[in-house]
Amino acid sequence: MTSGSKDMSDTAGDQPDQHEAGGKQGDKPAKDKVNWLSEIFGLALMLMGVLLFHSLVAKPFYIPSESMLPNLLVGDRLIVSKYPYGWSWASASFHALPRGEWRVMGRTPEYGDIVIPVNPVRDEDYIKRVVARPGDRFAVVNGQIILNGKPVPQAVEPPLRIPMDENMKCDFGFDPATGKPFDYKHKLADGTWVCEPPTLRETMPNGATYLIIDHMDQPLDNYPEITIPKDSVFVMGDNRDHSADSRAEVWEAGLGGPVPMANIGGRAEFITFSLDGTTGLNPLSWFSSLRGGRAWTTLRPAIASPAIGSEDKHAEGK
Repeated sequence: MTSGSKDMSDTAGDQPDQHEAGGKQGDKPAKDKVNWLSEIFGLALMLMGVLLFHSLVAKPFYIPSESMLPNLLVGDRLIVSKYPYGWSWASASFHALPRGEWRVMGRTPEYGDIVIPVNPVRDEDYIKRVVARPGDRFAVVNGQIILNGKPVPQAVEPPLRIPMDENMKCDFGFDPATGKPFDYKHKLADGTWVCEPPTLRETMPNGATYLIIDHMDQPLDNYPEITIPKDSVFVMGDNRDHSADSRAEVWEAGLGGPVPMANIGGRAEFITFSLDGTTGLNPLSWFSSLRGGRAWTTLRPAIASPAIGSEDKHAEGK
């Protein structure tokens, strides 16, 4: 009996305490349990931080059209800063704020700045260049800007050689005089196809100088003189014959005249990268479709002497 009791006692002592084991097993799921409320809250904070950064500091922008040729190509990705002209409803990502005329710490763009105006009736961002500021008398005569009674100089430049690809088709429409398409395509000796549209250098009164394309006669080449209202700017695309900008009416997909400063959502700063249109599902194409030489290109206009570019394009023909 004594021996049997001892054996039973030793056996019981070698087994783990059932209560203790059960407690440990019960604690383990508690440690692995995901606090979904906390996770969702963290993701919401991160998303809010991104939206605030995009609304107050800077956001990426994609070029979908050729209205800013030759300086911006379809497929360019760039950074737009939100703070240079202050903040308004147009600064907010997705234009989540109601429209209004208010601005916080508002400042006026300089001549030649590339800005992001919002369509006056649709929440659609454009990208254009500032060519007139508040109080300016502005007109366009035969494609040339007349600013405060003086023609803005346009100097004839050698045609640019823009490499052709899926995003750059060199399509400049049809010549109204002949009904035939404008053909600026050129094949180099190495077999590379390039686009060589006629190019001009425009120089604003502050010395801001940049390239434009103005290759045909069309209705937007003439715009009657107006005085730019207070807190507004007049903007145009660099591809003057293929840009719906301040010259075009709203029903023509244009901006319908001077753009209120409250409708300016930021300033274009630099190109981050550019895609030629061949990007596909194959990861290798993500790299092969990158255009060389465009990354980190500044979009701020060069500043030259206002006297530069005094040669009138009309002396050699348009």
